[in-house]
Amino acid sequence: MSSKSLRLLNEHIVSCRRCPRLVRWREQTAREKRAAYRNEEYWGRPVPSFGDPQARVLICGLAPAAHGGNRTGRIFTGDRSGDWLFAALHRAGFANQPTSTHRNDGLRLTDCYITACVRCAPPDNQPMPGERDNCLPYLVEELSLLGRVRVVVCLGSFAWDGVLRALAARGLAMKPRPRFAHGAEAVVGSYTLIGSYHPSQQNTFTGRLTTAMLDGIFRRARILAKLPV
Repeated sequence: MSSKSLRLLNEHIVSCRRCPRLVRWREQTAREKRAAYRNEEYWGRPVPSFGDPQARVLICGLAPAAHGGNRTGRIFTGDRSGDWLFAALHRAGFANQPTSTHRNDGLRLTDCYITACVRCAPPDNQPMPGERDNCLPYLVEELSLLGRVRVVVCLGSFAWDGVLRALAARGLAMKPRPRFAHGAEAVVGSYTLIGSYHPSQQNTFTGRLTTAMLDGIFRRARILAKLPV
């Protein structure tokens, strides 16, 4: 039942046009393209979540990249952040392969589901508050449908804040509000949130986030979710 319901939710997400600025930007980017991808057909729509409907670990990011998820139609697919994320998920036993280049590349996730706070690529990777709020109900519904999730890995402070907002909307507010940090943990109801620096080039190129640091996050997620390590 949850698998069918998640598919229906994703269909609803893909057809969303609630945010005029994001609609204009994602469609403009899909028309103009990046030179390296000029022969590809861009997705150019809201990007659905994906993964194992029976997942015990949920990973939440900020939003699709303009020439990543907005091009390929799958979150974290086809960009440098995804290169880091899926390699780490493969090492941690959540993914069957270490790379993700397009939405039909054979990637499968086990005990892991990936989502984002905002489903459309925003200009400069900066959604406006109203756009963030328009997308919040999707994350709230996902949390209700993913009934086995016990651990939420938040990639960046925006995702940390978004997940806390979604849990509060489900009646699971926490006071004082836990602060984001890499490796921070917070128990909210039946969920444990883990904070991680986002695997963006800004963090990985500067060494703020290392392979060992990201591997540590997913090792901890497996332990908290009571999965084999």
